[in-house]
Amino acid sequence: MQYRRLGKSGLQVSVLSFGSWVSFSKQINDKVADELMGIAYDNGINFFDNAEVYALGESEKMMGRVLKKKKWDRTSYTVSSKAFWGWRGKENKPNQTGNSRKHLIEACNEALQRLQVDYLDMFFCHRPDKNTPIEETVWAMNHLIQQGKVLYWGTSEWSGVEIMEAHRVAEKLRLIGPTMEQPQYNLFERDKIDKEYLDIFRTVGLGTTIWSPLASGLLSGKYNDGIPKNSRFALEGFDWLKERWVMDDKVKKVKKLSELAAKLGVSTAALSIAWCIKNPNVSTAILGATKKIQLLDNLKALDALEKLTTDVMEKIEGIMKTKPVLPEF
Repeated sequence: MQYRRLGKSGLQVSVLSFGSWVSFSKQINDKVADELMGIAYDNGINFFDNAEVYALGESEKMMGRVLKKKKWDRTSYTVSSKAFWGWRGKENKPNQTGNSRKHLIEACNEALQRLQVDYLDMFFCHRPDKNTPIEETVWAMNHLIQQGKVLYWGTSEWSGVEIMEAHRVAEKLRLIGPTMEQPQYNLFERDKIDKEYLDIFRTVGLGTTIWSPLASGLLSGKYNDGIPKNSRFALEGFDWLKERWVMDDKVKKVKKLSELAAKLGVSTAALSIAWCIKNPNVSTAILGATKKIQLLDNLKALDALEKLTTDVMEKIEGIMKTKPVLPEF
């Protein structure tokens, strides 16, 4: 396993990490979660990602049960939660969502109970909140850090402007600003990492815990010939995900990518993940495997990384044609 600093912080995270979105409680049970987290940990993964909204709190409860059973040294791994959506779904009442001081502090306390840990290594604002002053959000996160309940706070799917505003407020008030951002990043979704955040990487620094490196499985090649029964796109309630990704032009590109992967002697998934972590601005890529064979294959991205020569990277760009156009000065 390789480890990278989370932005300009001193925290080291494994370049591959393990997340629970969609899978925990919806696709896998405690036994499978225990097995997969064990494999991840034994292979050097030290970051496990979660959120209050995943399976409406049940995902964190499942991960908490596994962590309690494993009895790993708490200093040997990092765990996260994210707040914004709330966990009560349609039953959410006012103040049970958003980035207000009230919700963030209460959401943190609830996450600690579900995960059965004393503190969160990382706590994210899952989305920007247009209805809460950024000063209030920064103050709330700073307060949680001072209490020892959170070690690093960050954002998820915030714009570059919003992230820099949080830094401006933090500097003005002499508070702790966001350390990391959790954006989507893969061969189809590239604008934030490859374009919008470039100045932030150069100035204040920004760690990134990227999600969906396989575009919800599309970049694994498993949808090349249709939608498998037990796959993510076949889940009830996830039609929006299927409609977003399963398009003929995207599937055609993945098929060509699969041909290149075969020539390199690696899987399409390993190649796609390796492409993500080839970017030095990616601190860690969150894996979301539901089967042992998937996770072991995803971990081979570290071997595939060595095969990403300049020539191979150019071939990938030629296939995907998704590189953002940067403004000329």
